[in-house]
Amino acid sequence: MSLIQPLPPGPLDIVGDIHGELSALQDLLHHLGYDDSGRHPQARTLVFVGDFVDRGPDSPGVVDLVQRLVESGNACAIAGNHEINLLRHDPKDGAGWYFEERLASDTTKYSQFARATNTLQRARIETFLNGLPLALERADLRVIHAAWHGPDVDKARAMPLGTARAEYDHWEAQAAAVAQQRSIAERIAAEKSIWPYSLEDGEHCPPFLQAHCDNELNKALFNPLKVLTCGLERQTPEPFFAGNKWRFVERMAWWNSYAEDTPVVVGHYWRSTLPAQTTHEGLFRGAAPLAWLGRRGNVFCVDYSVGARAQARTFGRPHAHMKLAALRWPERSLVFDDGSTHATTGFMRPTLAVAA
Repeated sequence: MSLIQPLPPGPLDIVGDIHGELSALQDLLHHLGYDDSGRHPQARTLVFVGDFVDRGPDSPGVVDLVQRLVESGNACAIAGNHEINLLRHDPKDGAGWYFEERLASDTTKYSQFARATNTLQRARIETFLNGLPLALERADLRVIHAAWHGPDVDKARAMPLGTARAEYDHWEAQAAAVAQQRSIAERIAAEKSIWPYSLEDGEHCPPFLQAHCDNELNKALFNPLKVLTCGLERQTPEPFFAGNKWRFVERMAWWNSYAEDTPVVVGHYWRSTLPAQTTHEGLFRGAAPLAWLGRRGNVFCVDYSVGARAQARTFGRPHAHMKLAALRWPERSLVFDDGSTHATTGFMRPTLAVAA
C-alpha cells in the first residue's frame, strides 16, 4: 500500500479544506444527508481533501470527527500541507492550537480556539494523520490536495502508506544539502541582517529577498510531496503578503497544462464564491466561481476559503462568502455549509484562467 490509494466505488461527496471549522463541517454533513456515523441513505461516501486543521476554533474536534468517520469505513481522507506541517512539528500561522510557540501570535488573530494539550490526544492525532495517503484515484476521478503532477505522483506511488512524515523529511534533507552547496542559508542570514523584521509583520514590506525565494523553490524542486500538498510554484515579481506572511514565490495554475483525461479535484487554493475572485496570483481570474478549470475543463478546486472565517470574525469583517463546500460526484453539483446547492459549470470545456 502506497501514499496513492484507490478511491472507493459509488457516488462521492468531496469535502474541501475545513481549517478547524467544526460547526461548518457538522452543518455540511447534515445538509449532505449523513448521519452521525457517516452513513448515507444513498450509500454515498465522504472524501476529505485535507487541511482539517489550523486557524479555526476547533481543530481537535475536526480531526476527531474525520478520524471517527474514516475508521467507521464511511469516509476516506488525504493529508494536506497543514497536516504535513503538524507531523513535522513545523509551527505555521494558525497552529497555536497545537504548538505553544504559536499561541500568543495566533490568539491575537484567531481569538479563542480549542487546544490539544493532552499527550495521548496529541499522539492519537499524529498517528492518524501520518497514516493518511496523499492522493486517491479511480478510473473516473482523482483527488489530491494541491497538484496532480505526474512525475511526483509516480514517486509517491513508490512510498509506503504511513511514511508521509519520514518521506517528507527525507526529501527536505536532500533539498537542504543542495541549499548548503548553494550557500542559501548564509545568504538568508545576510538578508535578515539587512531586513530584520519578521516575515509575519505585515506592516513592514520587505525588499525582494532572493535567498528566501531560492530556498522555497529549491524545496519544491527536490521534494515531490511538497508539490503534491503545496502545488507548483514560481518566483513572484515582487513580495506579497498572503496567509499572514510575506512571500516571494507564487502558486501556479498547473491545471492550465493538465492534459490528461481523468478529472481531478483539489483543495488548497482559497477560491471565492464571489464573482470577482481575487488571489495574488490571479489563479481564478476569468473563471466563474463554480467553474471547472484548465485546458480540458476537468480540474475543480473545492476550497471556498472557510479557513479565512476565523480571522474575519475576530476583526469584524464580512465572512458570509467564506464557505465550506462539498462537490458531489458524479452529479458535479456543489453543496455549501449554509445548505445551498449549485450546479458547477464548464465541465470538459477549456477554462484557462491565467497563463501558467
